[in-house]
Amino acid sequence: MVVNGLARRTPLIAGNWKMNLDHLQAIAFVQKLAWNLKDAGHDFTAVEVAVFPPFTDLRSVQTLISADKLDLAFGAQDVSAQESGAFTGEISGAFLAKLECQYVIIGHSERRTLHNETDEQVSAKIAAALKHNLVPIICVGETAADLELHGPSAVPVAQLRAALANVSNAADIVVAYEPVWAIGSGQAATPEQAEQVAAQLRAVLQETLGQDVADKTRILYGGSVKSGNIAAYMREPNVDGALVGGASLDIAEFSSIVRFQKHVGR
Repeated sequence: MVVNGLARRTPLIAGNWKMNLDHLQAIAFVQKLAWNLKDAGHDFTAVEVAVFPPFTDLRSVQTLISADKLDLAFGAQDVSAQESGAFTGEISGAFLAKLECQYVIIGHSERRTLHNETDEQVSAKIAAALKHNLVPIICVGETAADLELHGPSAVPVAQLRAALANVSNAADIVVAYEPVWAIGSGQAATPEQAEQVAAQLRAVLQETLGQDVADKTRILYGGSVKSGNIAAYMREPNVDGALVGGASLDIAEFSSIVRFQKHVGR
């Protein structure tokens, strides 16, 4: 995207449904979301919109988006580091690629906390995603204890450095900064806090993968994102969109988040 003669990263607003909505509910939701945005005159080339349903919904969402030629992207909430084999419950990147997924969320705080995922496992999953041309949305973020002990950027920076171990400078990736203390708490980071960390993450991208990758990689903010605060985040130069949780399940609210440009010049 070009604004005022300058190249800009196309903002991405991604809705992580988590373990909500069965495949029938997903069909109805995606139809209504697409109609809502179209009726509002949303420019899908200016702001990309992606949804992340549960695995059981992916085929239904893919069929609907393809058949109706909807301008929505979609992805999975996780991927296995394994290609195939005796890994009960795991989902291969090859399977997601066959479903035409564009994105996959990797390293979400709930996976790190509830499933004890390590930085090494996150890195392996990123490599598996890239092998199948899936764009990983690499989640990093600190807990309240981390924030008090190490400051606002130390843990996310360390997590990103570890995550990039298997990433080449030709890879297409997205980074999502989600302070764990803000997720679902209603206590969002301030735009200034989000920008401070996002700038540090972009510096890691530059040091690790080069200036070109750092310039093109989108960095999202996630953690109690709402229609009332999205514009403030999007005014920050290093924040390129949002990874939205609970609010992504409310069509009116999520649509308002997507249409943040009516509140901010960017």
